[in-house]
Amino acid sequence: MLKIIILGLSVLLFNASLQAQENLASNDKLEQTCQDFTNVDIRKLRSKESINLCQFKNKPLLIVNTASNCGYTPQFKGLETLYKRYKEQGLVVLGFPSDDFFQEENDEQATAKVCFINYGVTFPMFATSEIRGNNANPIFKHLNEQTSAPNWNFYKYLVSKDRKTILRFNSKVSPESDEMIAAIENALSDK
Repeated sequence: MLKIIILGLSVLLFNASLQAQENLASNDKLEQTCQDFTNVDIRKLRSKESINLCQFKNKPLLIVNTASNCGYTPQFKGLETLYKRYKEQGLVVLGFPSDDFFQEENDEQATAKVCFINYGVTFPMFATSEIRGNNANPIFKHLNEQTSAPNWNFYKYLVSKDRKTILRFNSKVSPESDEMIAAIENALSDK
């Protein structure tokens, strides 16, 4: 009889433990949801996997439209340097390849090679998409409405932690410029 009671209690404790783990997982998912323009799933470059950008909630975002065959393509180095320098403080760099200016590879594999092999990019890069006009991806649709559409490749949008402030930098602004670093450090220090 004692063995049956102990076995029954063990099963109850095991079930309670599983339920607690499920509740924690559910809470984690709730914490990742957000009520702003980043609540979208975007497919990663050369992957079937998509990620919801809400996972970067309460972190400043540096969103960049990129291209593999542009005179500004070497800015990948500076973007990667910024990402490595500030990621522990919360900065997230997000790259959105686009052929809107006819300077992106036609093949995702070739785009991925430029980003990951040629420039060693480790920040999230997404599948090639439109960043201007009616067919702009949802992230750029919002950025364009709040500021204006990029006029060329490597426009940079610094979005505050609370998603209320968006600073727009044109292609000529180097990722490692004093102007960009000051804006990033200011965005990181905002509470």
